[in-house]
Amino acid sequence: MKFLARNLINDIERLTDVSVYGRVAAVQGMLIEAGGVQRQISVGDRCHVVARDGRRVPCEAVGFRNGRALLMPFVDVNGVGLGCRTEVQDSEPVVYPERSWLGRTINAFAQPVDGLGPLGLGDTAYPIRNRPPPAASRQRVAGKVDLGVRAVNSFLTMCRGQRMGIFAGSGVGKSSILSMMAKNTSCDVSIIGLVGERGREAREFIEDDLGEEGMKRSVVICSTSDESPLMRRQAAYLTLSVAEYFRDLGLDVLCMMDSVTRFAMAQREISLSAGEPPASKGYTPTVFAELPRLLERAGPGVGQGSITGLFTVLVDGDDHNEPISDAVRGILDGHIVLDRAIADRGRYPAVNILRSVSRTMPGCNNAQENDLIRRARRLLATYEDMAELIRLGAYRRGTDPAVDEAIHYYPMIEQFLTQGKKDATSLHDCYAALAQILKMPFDGDGMGRQE
Repeated sequence: MKFLARNLINDIERLTDVSVYGRVAAVQGMLIEAGGVQRQISVGDRCHVVARDGRRVPCEAVGFRNGRALLMPFVDVNGVGLGCRTEVQDSEPVVYPERSWLGRTINAFAQPVDGLGPLGLGDTAYPIRNRPPPAASRQRVAGKVDLGVRAVNSFLTMCRGQRMGIFAGSGVGKSSILSMMAKNTSCDVSIIGLVGERGREAREFIEDDLGEEGMKRSVVICSTSDESPLMRRQAAYLTLSVAEYFRDLGLDVLCMMDSVTRFAMAQREISLSAGEPPASKGYTPTVFAELPRLLERAGPGVGQGSITGLFTVLVDGDDHNEPISDAVRGILDGHIVLDRAIADRGRYPAVNILRSVSRTMPGCNNAQENDLIRRARRLLATYEDMAELIRLGAYRRGTDPAVDEAIHYYPMIEQFLTQGKKDATSLHDCYAALAQILKMPFDGDGMGRQE
């Protein structure tokens, strides 16, 4: 009852004295043309179209044509016809997050979808499409983040405020590695945006992958693939707005989004509907303008809090140079590549160490840690260069001492990188375990001996 009363008071305080409205002049596909409001509305503003059955259809202005406003609805347009009333919303789209949101699942409108009752509302409004902090005022990226995943903790160490991309094709384990990080992170709060997720998999991710332990300190924003492109795009914006709230409380936030590609696809649908010409692979110029505006919102704040970002990229046809992958890779501070070939041979998480990079390394490590990682990478690279010959039996031991050494250590490093979903290894233990493997002497004849 307290939450209901507080929400009602907040809604009353936001009511305006003047109502501006127009009429629907045309409907084409998912696009509504409205007349009479074009001088009172601008791109990005919100309005409601009153359908003939009395249903209020929320819309966003996406452009103008022939003196009319082009509106795209957040829901279906059933019941919307010529002459339907169009009411302009006289306020910027905002959200009022609160600490009590932890453990909850909400939609792109910040409405609960978990059946646990209404959400409390905070006192501070956060714009849905907020601007990132000024670059000169931000804190430096510093301090390691423990994610519990051995491949990432050791070879791709992340720092607080870093933004990392997870690049993979479908079915290679993006959701699994995200859930491992959400449960095992050293960050205070996890904000998880499921953008364009399959409806069946959303609940499985929350209950099976994330689990009760992970949900206790998480907020999940979910927009399924059957929802409108505006809903999918807003889910991505809302994810960052909620993360910004907890960052401003001085907390270290782990913000995870699955996936940036579906955000880009949603923006492409919106732009093409508004008449914008396509550019690369059908993606419009607006898509490539919106990507940095979204991703730059993650990172260090101007105070003590930070947003460490993990953004998955669904690689089209396993082509890591397709337009969205290429654009996102240039914006973020590193990338984790999940390789289908590694997954096919049964090693999970299927992180391709040699194709992945963290741009905060080696700056965040000490000299001993950097030497350890460089040696392990060199052994992996040497083995992979000769992998075909080794598998075919064409390489004869003793031909090259460096290759012999790589053959000896490679199975142990592969075993180190293999990790179950319920396993967790701390940063310190990751380096200690890898150091123990590489301390095993190699005598040059293809045989190692335990110290």
